[in-house]
Amino acid sequence: MIEVKLHDIGEGMTEGDIISYLVKAGDNVSVDQPLVEVQTEKMVAELTSPANGTVKEILVDTGKTISVGTTILTIASEQQSTDPAPAKEEAATTVAPDAPLQKSMIMERKKGDPLSNRVKAAPYTRKVARENDVDITVVEGTGRAGRITVEDVLRYVEARDNGQTTKAAAAHTEMPIVERRSTVSRPEGSFDTIPFKGRRKQIAMKMSQSLFTIPHVCHYEEIDMTELLNFRKELKAMDENISVAAFFIKTLAIALKDYPIFNAKLDEENEVIRLEKSVHMGIAADAEEGLIVPVIRDADKKSLRAIHQEMKELTQKAKENKLAVREITGSTFTISNVGPMGSIGATPIINYPETGLMAFHKTKKMPVVNEHDEIVIRSMMNVTMTFDHRVADGGTAIAFTNRFKSLIEDPKKLMLELV
Repeated sequence: MIEVKLHDIGEGMTEGDIISYLVKAGDNVSVDQPLVEVQTEKMVAELTSPANGTVKEILVDTGKTISVGTTILTIASEQQSTDPAPAKEEAATTVAPDAPLQKSMIMERKKGDPLSNRVKAAPYTRKVARENDVDITVVEGTGRAGRITVEDVLRYVEARDNGQTTKAAAAHTEMPIVERRSTVSRPEGSFDTIPFKGRRKQIAMKMSQSLFTIPHVCHYEEIDMTELLNFRKELKAMDENISVAAFFIKTLAIALKDYPIFNAKLDEENEVIRLEKSVHMGIAADAEEGLIVPVIRDADKKSLRAIHQEMKELTQKAKENKLAVREITGSTFTISNVGPMGSIGATPIINYPETGLMAFHKTKKMPVVNEHDEIVIRSMMNVTMTFDHRVADGGTAIAFTNRFKSLIEDPKKLMLELV
């Protein structure tokens, strides 16, 4: 019997939602035939059949959220006999008589015991526990199937710091460490709910991971867009319609070659900063199901025209939820072009595990004093450069932003940098 399981089809995904099945029990399937649609952090993906055979049993209902490694359905391959599968062992669903004793032994064990690997917790949650000197096996898990979440670890730390005994926490007492709002009684009909799952939940997890891990610093600058906008008008007259965002991406690719520290990722485990050799530009896109970041790969090697066209195609795919895994993974730096929506400033969260993110805000005409002390009307735009202060310092971030600014404000200088 072949088990079809949810596997990691993204960058470190831990769970997904079953949207719909494309087959039913008893159907004959062939290799690579789509079986089920799964909503992951960033996309809807199809899981395909690993072999020719017959669908024997569907084990997970649609709408359910499952973790990576969960068996979704089973297939009897053509090479297997048609004898009925043996009944599942009762041990799989029966609690052993000495289970309470085993649990107590785990709770009372010393730190560093290999049994810690049996605890259900994501690698990032374990990292938060280590950083706070918490024995993760004595933390009560409130997630699905007893999984320990970051919030559980932080709740434990708060209780410990407030003087509550770790023994009480380890014993999983009924007295809550912190009042959980979900247990507060509310009159029926006094509120509405929307599902907190799928992409929305994954966005929350990734944003929390980024903020808990990275010391964010934001540097602000204003850029004179007048010459670039005039240059675009000249290009339009020649039937070359290149978006402003394409100029941003290409200019950043040039600046990142000059300041590679912002095209890098910190590897804490091996105590190194990895400087990426190519610029894979992430583009934060606002889709109906939530934020998603398609990636223009090798932006440093592509022309303005190619970047413009690829960005249009990726943005359309994002709106239609048709992005492939390769189109949403591997970014080395991310941009957020929120100006068209009217933003004049923000403090963006870094797309973990990257080092920097630049946000572009609304461009508007305003009076400016030029180098001749004359008041002139110019098209000005605010930008925010958010960076990881573990990897880079403020002076370097300012120099990087100034390099970007100098090229945007003088398109002729930018043209000299193109390859």
